[in-house]
Order: sequence, then structure tokens, then C-alpha cells
Amino acid sequence: MNRRRALLYTTALCGLAGCAAVPGHDPVQVTVVNIDPIEGESLELRFLCKLRLQNPNDSAIAFRGAVIDLQVRGTTLAYGVSDVEGTVPPFGEALVEVPVTISALRVARQAIGMAMGDGLQGPIDYVLLGKLGGPMFGTVRFESRGVLNLGGKKAGAGGG
Repeated sequence: MNRRRALLYTTALCGLAGCAAVPGHDPVQVTVVNIDPIEGESLELRFLCKLRLQNPNDSAIAFRGAVIDLQVRGTTLAYGVSDVEGTVPPFGEALVEVPVTISALRVARQAIGMAMGDGLQGPIDYVLLGKLGGPMFGTVRFESRGVLNLGGKKAGAGGG
């Protein structure tokens, strides 16, 4: 029995070592193309978030399912899932639509935080986190960061 257990552990470790030896891919680039309002319930806002996925690798990325989490100032503002399926071709791109939900409580929390802090005067950091579900350990995670400048000087405006 101990010999069988040792063989099982050895096989498992070799399998893990094999997975670790697979060279990594460059990360998928994700940009928000459009956000359109869709019908929601009474205490929620719903939007259809269209994402452009760009694959900088020499192999296609097949996916089944997408998850996105939009964080503003370190707190989740919008979250969405979709059972969308598709493939991003090698050195190519694809468009994916994911419905996202923003609860009224999250909006209120963000508004109170802005009122108590520096409001809308300065830039607002956001992070878009997500993943594309893949076949057997093929999940591709992505992250996109940016800044919303809602008040003050326009971004990119220079002084003479």
C-alpha cells in the first residue's frame, strides 16, 4: 500500500512540474469599447459592457465564459458574468459583451466616499479585473487600469 501511495505522489509531482515547465504567454490586452444601458430591476443599474480582447501570442485563446469586476477607488462598483464562448485568434482580436450590474447601495457608498474625501476634483483611479474561462486549467486572467479625470484640467492639456 505504501508503494502505491509513493507512486501516486511521484506521478502527481511530475505532473505539476510538467505544468510549471510550459512557457508563459504574454497577457491578453483588454479595452472597454462601449458601455450601453440595459434594463435592470428597481435598485440596480445594468449595462452591457463591450470589451476588445487582443491576443499578442502565436496561439489562439479559446474561452467559455467571462467575468469582469470594475473597481473604483479600490472598491467593486460593477460586476458581471457571461456564458459567452469564442476564440481570440493568434495575433488577433475579438469583441465580447458582458452584462454588468451596479447596485444602488454601491453607488451610494461611492458617492458618500467622494463627498467625504476629495470629491470629483481629482483623478479617479479604476481597475478592470476579469477572466476568460478556458478548458482544463486554461483560464486567462486580465487587468486594465486607468484614470478618470472628471473635473479640473483636461487630460493632455499643456501650458504653452
